[in-house]
Amino acid sequence: MKSWLFLVIAIISEVVATSALKQSEGFTKLLPSGLVVVGYGLAFYFLSLTLKSIPLGVAYAIWSGVGVALIALVGWLLYGQRLDLPALLGLGLIVAGVLLISLISKTTSH
Repeated sequence: MKSWLFLVIAIISEVVATSALKQSEGFTKLLPSGLVVVGYGLAFYFLSLTLKSIPLGVAYAIWSGVGVALIALVGWLLYGQRLDLPALLGLGLIVAGVLLISLISKTTSH
């Protein structure tokens, strides 16, 4: 159960870092640039802890899939980015894939 908490922390850290990346304006703004470095550092650290008990392919698929969906949401909420129907359908497929992997798949480590 702890590994899933670590995965959630890794995802949130990555989303914060990626969101700050836009605000850093090419690493010319100190606070957002610091968030990028700290956020990605935390994301990879907690992802590495996750990999102690969740298989690499499963953890990475969930980390990247949920991250993509959350970044699209952040782009919409914070930056006014619009998502057309194909984008929404694609995001829906990503979320469906993450749910399929995390809830139904019996993939295990060796």
